[in-house]
This record gives sequence, C-alpha cells and structure tokens, in this order.
Amino acid sequence: MQSEITVALLSLAGTLLGSLGGILASSKLTAYRLAQLEKKVDRHNGFAERLPVLEEKLKVVNHRLDDLEEVTGR
Repeated sequence: MQSEITVALLSLAGTLLGSLGGILASSKLTAYRLAQLEKKVDRHNGFAERLPVLEEKLKVVNHRLDDLEEVTGR
C-alpha cells in the first residue's frame, strides 16, 4: 500500500508542477501580447493627434491654391 501512496504523491507533485508551469507560461504570453497591443495603441494615438493638424494645414494649402488660381485667372 505504501508504493501506491508514493506513486499518488509523485503524480500529484507532477500535476501541480505542470499546471503551475502552464499558468506561468500563459501569464508571460499574455503580458507580452498586452505590451505589444499597448505599443500599437500608442502609435495609433500619436497618429490620431497629428491628423487634425494635417487636416488644418491641408485646408490652408487649398485656400492658398484657390487664391493663386484666382490671381492667375485659371
């Protein structure tokens, strides 16, 4: 009966170690993927902040072109 208990305890230890290893690996992967997603969001936010500035500059350029076309008679 002693050998069955030893085998059961070793099986329990192996199962616990395997489960903990899987949880740690999954946690590291989740943290890595979250960090990558945060980088993408930061890049997107930077672009979203610059876009209105570019739109305003484009309006100014278009207005200046319209003024130049009026002067040249086109």
